[in-house]
Amino acid sequence: MASCIFCRIASGEIASDIVYKDDGVVAFRDLNPQAPSHVLLIPRKHMPSLGELSADDDATIGHLVRIASQLAETEGIAADGYRLVANCGANAGQSVDHVHFHLLGGRRFAWPPG
Repeated sequence: MASCIFCRIASGEIASDIVYKDDGVVAFRDLNPQAPSHVLLIPRKHMPSLGELSADDDATIGHLVRIASQLAETEGIAADGYRLVANCGANAGQSVDHVHFHLLGGRRFAWPPG
């Protein structure tokens, strides 16, 4: 989608601090980090919302979560723990209409969040 900022980052049209990319996933550092390590993971395929996923998207989302786990190791946050967050809809804080996960770590998190 030409108007989607995450699609534009995935295509390389907008520069970002990319930490991982393959045919299905792009991961980059958040511009407004909420933890010492804050990486956004997005599917290259435009998917507006978790609420709009279908069975056809299972492999893509599974791959994205597996890459998040690998990045937690790479970022040095796996041993102490990390949080993987996906917001769905405006009330949950989704500000970009493209499925994405926040990989956060490097500090203690409270529960419940927000």
